[in-house]
Amino acid sequence: MSVSAVAADRSVCAPLPVLGRDVLVPLVTGGEVDYAALDYAASAPALQRVWDDVAAYAPYYGSVHRGAGYLSQLSTDLFENSRRTIEEFLGCRTEDQVVFTRSTTDSLNLLAAVLPENTRVFVFETEHHASLLPWEQRPDVAVTYLNAPRTPQQAVDTLEKALAAREPYGPALVCVTGASNVTGELWPVRELAAAAHAHGARIVLDAAQLVPHHPVDLGEMDVDWVAFSGHKLYAPFGAGVLAGRADWLRDAAPYLAGGGASRKVSRRSDGGVDVEWHTTAARHEAGSPNVIGAYAIASACRALTEAGFEGLVAREQELIARLRTGLAEVPEVTVLSLFGDDAARVGVLSFVVEGWNSSHFAAALSAEYGIGVRDGLFCAHPLVRTLLGSAPQDSGECGAPDAAPGEKSLNAIRVSFGAGTPDEHVDRFLEAVKELVTNGARWNYRTEGGRCVPARSAD
Repeated sequence: MSVSAVAADRSVCAPLPVLGRDVLVPLVTGGEVDYAALDYAASAPALQRVWDDVAAYAPYYGSVHRGAGYLSQLSTDLFENSRRTIEEFLGCRTEDQVVFTRSTTDSLNLLAAVLPENTRVFVFETEHHASLLPWEQRPDVAVTYLNAPRTPQQAVDTLEKALAAREPYGPALVCVTGASNVTGELWPVRELAAAAHAHGARIVLDAAQLVPHHPVDLGEMDVDWVAFSGHKLYAPFGAGVLAGRADWLRDAAPYLAGGGASRKVSRRSDGGVDVEWHTTAARHEAGSPNVIGAYAIASACRALTEAGFEGLVAREQELIARLRTGLAEVPEVTVLSLFGDDAARVGVLSFVVEGWNSSHFAAALSAEYGIGVRDGLFCAHPLVRTLLGSAPQDSGECGAPDAAPGEKSLNAIRVSFGAGTPDEHVDRFLEAVKELVTNGARWNYRTEGGRCVPARSAD
């Protein structure tokens, strides 16, 4: 189901309960205010449901796959049932595997490690570093970086042209994001998958920014693998997932060598060892697994499914419209976009403010309004620099604009939200932006450790 189709259902959900909703933070101007967490794209707060499930399980925690005791057996069942919950959440096919990892980054590095020799990888320069950088760690893998497209159709056309021109014809992998961590824009995943498969290539979807906002179904999207992190999915316990086709995973050497990955180890007469490795997901899950992390992801999957993505997406689209309308009323604000105003998107938006250093602006939002956003290049340096039209360089002291009058900004500000965001936080953010642009900061700021922070006094 497309985002536009889901958003057409007007059964809007209330915000889901998340940890930190009532946390009070101090303001440099005096007093306290409840913290407005608008940095979901970096790490989303834990759903209360996830926290409650983890707390209920914690007394029963035990080692998995090895112990004969009751708690070990219970933990093993919980771990493997979590895998099945995630398989169902992702619409995995019968032959697919769900491998637990540490994060999206770890998942994509795992996939890079199991690529067949001499695979050619195609990746757009617009990717997050987690999906842009792993491939060159393999000296036998050739990487083709594709220029940033300006429309979804141009993305498909660019990929088709690159795939058609590849020589020699052999294993190929396309890596693409589902939703940009900079602009929030949705990529034409289904069309890119069709182009990849038409040219004999496989495709992996970086769903880190998509899966918290929208249903992800491997079969419907026709992707070969999907990677995402628990900490983006309201389950911040240090786990991630790589789900999809089993053959390359099964045929490659284990990502880590050790206990759990091996089925049988025996000494040889020459003094060495022979190892028989698992062919299941365990092949790449050596060591004691992050049971709580896996269970937290499964809990979040159940919570989002039960809440209903139709209502969650409809509400998020209302918040996006409110945010974009409010920012459009501030002439000094420029919203960054690849595909234009009409592009489908999730709750992630980046912008620059004329005359402001982005770090200074973000620091003022935090210190004077209790609003948490992010500033910089968002681990997507080529994309942000393309959008800003700027070259790599230091943005300078936080109290001064990051670009001279008439020049391009060097960094950006990102606001992001999700299922736990109340309307009031978006409204407070918009009011704060307008006040800062109109009246300036009420406090002095200085650079410390490369970051803009409040000075000890307003004078």
